[in-house]
Amino acid sequence: MINPDLSDKFKSQFPVISPSMLKCDFGNLHREIELLEMAEAPALHWDVMDGNFVPNLSYGALLIERIRPLTQMFFDAHLMISNPEKYIEDYINAGCDSITIHIEAAPNPKDLLEHLAQSRVLPGLAISPETSLNLIEPYLEYCGLVLVMSVEPGFGGQSFIKSSLQKIRQLKAMISDDTILSVDGGIGMETIAETASAGANYFVVGSAIFNQTDYSTAVRELAQKARSDSASFT
Repeated sequence: MINPDLSDKFKSQFPVISPSMLKCDFGNLHREIELLEMAEAPALHWDVMDGNFVPNLSYGALLIERIRPLTQMFFDAHLMISNPEKYIEDYINAGCDSITIHIEAAPNPKDLLEHLAQSRVLPGLAISPETSLNLIEPYLEYCGLVLVMSVEPGFGGQSFIKSSLQKIRQLKAMISDDTILSVDGGIGMETIAETASAGANYFVVGSAIFNQTDYSTAVRELAQKARSDSASFT
């Protein structure tokens, strides 16, 4: 059973703006987290890449585990890795509140999603731009969060793929009201309203926050922009 406390945590905060830590200044990581706390960002999105499932490397469970004691913010781990079943326990033990795996890396994810729920971790399932919703549909009932990739996974700073809007609309009609619908890739002031209008309520944002001098203003303005179009979906 999915832990209701975790999904309920965000219902009163929709739309959620979750900074993608892939774009932060790792030379000043503790300070970056302090600034994001002051900006009242409710969650941190940790993009984990293995150089295999995606052609890039980032960080792993050890870094997340070391950062966990520094903040009470919600930790949302996005595992862009092959064979997630081999490493899932590391991210549970690192203190992640939500863990999302890719349908392309785990084509039969039911057991993994159920294990996450039993571990009191919000289970998430991500889908890449070229993947059909038919593959993810049988497992939606086991998800507390569904993540639509609106760029090709692996690199930050890409442009939003417009066809993702239709995928978001379709998923919104397929999932329960309790399921968080997240979008990741190319999200900024120019795109967040239309993704909110399509039905997303959780937005992973990189450059549109970290390229700004004032994170508080960036987070607030993004949420305001999304809220004007998302009210009817929350």
